Order: sequence, then structure tokens, then C-alpha cells
Amino acid sequence: MNITLAQAEKMISAAKEKSVAIDTKMNIAIVDAGANLVAFARMDGAWLGSLDISIKKAKTARFFDMNTGIIGELSQPGGALYNIEHSNNGLITFPGGVPVKDAAGNVIGAIGVSGSSVENDHAVAEAGATAI
Repeated sequence: MNITLAQAEKMISAAKEKSVAIDTKMNIAIVDAGANLVAFARMDGAWLGSLDISIKKAKTARFFDMNTGIIGELSQPGGALYNIEHSNNGLITFPGGVPVKDAAGNVIGAIGVSGSSVENDHAVAEAGATAI
């Protein structure tokens, strides 16, 4: 199962709505089950440097089917995943990437958000992930 474009667009809409509600500007990326980019939005005024980060957050969340913040906790010095961010042509291991599941609990893609604090990035990503 893969995320559809219609689902991805709905997620972007919900993420943008949350971003506006918390007064921030975001880059929002949606990938399918194969970690391929399905949809992307850069809100007016969002940081250019966060474009690539949002895509990598989405891919990281899908590669490991967990929130990127959890991977970040596990990848600290002495952690089980220490240095994992150097794999897969670079991963992002701080909050803002969230796997997306269908009604049956199957991972069908992921969302990655970047452009603010990691707390805001995660909140916006969660809003998008739960929109379908």
C-alpha cells in the first residue's frame, strides 16, 4: 500500500493549517512507502535550508518506521544507533519526521517538516500525519 496524491495533499493542507495556527512557516514533504517524494510544499517565507531537511526527515521516518526524534534519542553517543545519520546518503535524526499508517496500521509513507523549532516541526508533522 502506498500513500496517494490525494492523501498527501490532504496532509499538506492540515500541516499548513497547523503551521499557521502556531505562527510559523514550514517546508512539508510527503513520501510514499518506498520513500519516494509524492508531494512537497514550501510555505511563503520558509527557510530555504529546511527544504532538504524536510525531505530527509520524511525519508528517515519511512526507512525506519519511527518518529525521527526517537531515532535521534537512539543515535546519541553510546546509543544503539550511534552514527546512523551517516547512512542512506544522510539521515535527519531530530524531531519532525513521522511515519504515516493506513486504517489497518500498515505504514504507507511518511511526512517530514522543517522550518522552526523541533517541537513545532514535530507538532506540524503530527497534524499532517493524522489528517488521513
